[in-house]
Amino acid sequence: MLSMRFDLRLPNMNAAQIADQYHAALDMAQWADGKPGFTIGLTEHHAAEDGYMSSPLVVATAMAARTSNVKFLIGCALLPMYDPVRLAEEIIALDYISRGRVTYVLGIGYRPEEYALYGLDFNERGRIADQKVEQLLCELDKAQRASEPLRVTPAPFTSPRPPIMWGGASKPAARRAGRLGLGFFAQTDNPELGKIYRESSLAAGHQPGPLVLPSADRPSIVFVDPDPDSAWQELGQYLLQDARSYAEWNRNTKHQTVSLSQAQTVESLREERAAHQILTPAEAVGQINLWGSLSLHPLCGGCPPKIAWSYLTNIEQYLLPLL
Repeated sequence: MLSMRFDLRLPNMNAAQIADQYHAALDMAQWADGKPGFTIGLTEHHAAEDGYMSSPLVVATAMAARTSNVKFLIGCALLPMYDPVRLAEEIIALDYISRGRVTYVLGIGYRPEEYALYGLDFNERGRIADQKVEQLLCELDKAQRASEPLRVTPAPFTSPRPPIMWGGASKPAARRAGRLGLGFFAQTDNPELGKIYRESSLAAGHQPGPLVLPSADRPSIVFVDPDPDSAWQELGQYLLQDARSYAEWNRNTKHQTVSLSQAQTVESLREERAAHQILTPAEAVGQINLWGSLSLHPLCGGCPPKIAWSYLTNIEQYLLPLL
């Protein structure tokens, strides 16, 4: 019903402030664990000037160790930057620590800087992804078979393996998900991608799995406050930081995600009423009734933990009693 996302963008922060952000995220995960129906999303990027989180599995492990009920969605984990055997081992370790509460969305990313950091050819990212995803799935499947003489150990806690989807906004991404028998998490609401995914699944002998086509009408970065005007004054700079950072990264990409904004001011971002929204409790209930869930982003754009906590208090005080 409620989800909470962390990417840990940390613009212009010193080491102590960065540590405070990471520890606040862990504390917020523990807070969410006491609430019904919470999912926590963790995202990944590399070589980001604002310190965007690069190790979501590590953060998820820390969160899982402090929680018992909340579920986790890691996505997208940028597969070309991983060694498949080592990733299989880390997925299995986290599967045990969380007792099966983690779902993965794998992807290839879209920033050449990330490939340069890892010494990889950006133009070969599709080929690299195909090679590594097949090896990863093979290692996870082999781990279940005691007869295999050389395999990753132990076998996963989740049988046959933790849930894995493929993410992206392109036709090749949809085909890859279908061919491999994975679910598909699109970055757009383009129905053609869903059609390609289903056809590719059936052509490869798989029943189509979970399919997510996010709507452009659904807000993905939400705060709740009885007085949105006051909240925009307090939060606007952080929401705009988030919006402008993603827009800059996607400026030269072919495939646009539904959450992208071209706003250059807090006022224009608010007027869009798109991905970034501050809702009254009643409006938040309406969104939950419409979409089935509400996506919070408490530390969005480097929002200070003290401010972020006040809006989680709003969730507890104003929203949860209405659900």
